[in-house]
Amino acid sequence: MTSNADTTKPSVNLNNLILHLHPRRIKAPTLRFTVTFGLGGMAALLVVIQVFTGLLLKFHYEPSPDNAYNSILNLQQGLLFGQLARNLHHWSAVLLLWTTFLHMLRVLFTGAYRKPRHMNWFFGIVLLMLVILSNFTGYLLPWDQLSYWAVTISTSLLDYIPFIGSSIRESLLGGKEVDAASLTNFFNLHTGVIPVLMVVLMGYHFWRIRKAGGVIVADKDKDEPMIDTYPHLVARELVVALVLIAILFLLGSLFDAPLRERANPAISPNPAKAPWYFMGLQELLIHFHPFFAVVIFPVILLLAGFWLPYIKLTDNNQGIWFLSENGKRAGIYAFLAGLVMTILFILVSDVLPDPEMLLPFIPSLITTGFIPFLVAAGGIFLFLKYLHGKFSLNRSEYIQCVIIILVVSYTVLSFTGILFRGEGMKLMWPWQL
Repeated sequence: MTSNADTTKPSVNLNNLILHLHPRRIKAPTLRFTVTFGLGGMAALLVVIQVFTGLLLKFHYEPSPDNAYNSILNLQQGLLFGQLARNLHHWSAVLLLWTTFLHMLRVLFTGAYRKPRHMNWFFGIVLLMLVILSNFTGYLLPWDQLSYWAVTISTSLLDYIPFIGSSIRESLLGGKEVDAASLTNFFNLHTGVIPVLMVVLMGYHFWRIRKAGGVIVADKDKDEPMIDTYPHLVARELVVALVLIAILFLLGSLFDAPLRERANPAISPNPAKAPWYFMGLQELLIHFHPFFAVVIFPVILLLAGFWLPYIKLTDNNQGIWFLSENGKRAGIYAFLAGLVMTILFILVSDVLPDPEMLLPFIPSLITTGFIPFLVAAGGIFLFLKYLHGKFSLNRSEYIQCVIIILVVSYTVLSFTGILFRGEGMKLMWPWQL
């Protein structure tokens, strides 16, 4: 009797742990990989990998300008698997940002942001911002030329925020420039404050999903049978986790985390670029007034994200990517429009003379701010009117088209800044850089 009780106990404990994270039973159609692509689970696993590899690195890292760079070199060259540990930490951070962003897009496209799941959507926005901040604060820690000047460029953008921008920048850096105080602040934020906030919000996030019954179910699947979470869903999650870990080890084995020469505040590289996830903003600064690039656009997007669940929609269908074939075709049109219009905007803006020099008597806030903003907003509005006449879209499909245009546009801006901007931030082919 004792032997049988001991044998079953671990299984019961495992089931209890699993069912704290998942509903006991789920709808069978939600097991299809294309419903969620496993993005939420992958993001959670990457956070765990980040914490584990980060703790390993923390044992050998010294957060001071004199020792930070040397500690990274010693970790990579003098410790067994030290380079691999840093590579895994770097690539898991990159993948975490991508998977979190794609997970948010999945929620948007399947309508899972609507009430009564809107609170989870709000906390998802906050989690995405924390992931970006985690990447950013960790970017400075190697204290090489790449990280030093990327953080210098990025934090300088805060000065364009009226009234409070300079104060925020000085509080973040611990002074007016990137120095020892900045490194200490970034280290403490990256290894202490941000991870704790992420873990707490992730726990709440999972609890809200658990309370809502798991993944949102489409109307057409609501009458489908229920099946046990364990082993059906758990087995699939295990496969996705193993594939993700394999990809991560492959990246960590083939591609080293970047490390340039030691940071030198006296020598600025040309060009000095922001981290890759902020390159879209840096590219916008070339075409728009800084107030619009750094304040107006981000604030509009953030407010729109929080306002989204309160938009009155004419459909009740949720849980599917596109509501109709017309919506899918309109999405393709939106993708092509975002791609073409952004490329044309960059090329035309690069060829035209500087509006501030051409019209010096008009404030630059108008010539490089309001006018380009009205052109861009007007182009999107006219395109949506065209889509309405061609496909008779409902509001949900309009929202999807706007999201596609914005995502494609920012992606094009980012790739332009990363691959096509050389000395003096001039347009060049990648092989000319």
